[in-house]
Amino acid sequence: MSYTSAYIKRGKWYIGWIEEVPGVNTQGKTLKELRSNLKEALVLVLEASKEEIKKEHPRGRIMREPLLLNV
Repeated sequence: MSYTSAYIKRGKWYIGWIEEVPGVNTQGKTLKELRSNLKEALVLVLEASKEEIKKEHPRGRIMREPLLLNV
């Protein structure tokens, strides 16, 4: 999968977010640290989303398929 990270520098910190996924944002003292933190935050948000769906539909059969999108 591919996502778009965006960032700005504020003082001594880099502030970053993933444009396609609301709520995935973090900071880092270096761009390397920011990128690592963004990856970790994205994984956590995606995993939490899957867990929430499982809680909402504990007995339901969830059907999944790839969704391709070119923006």
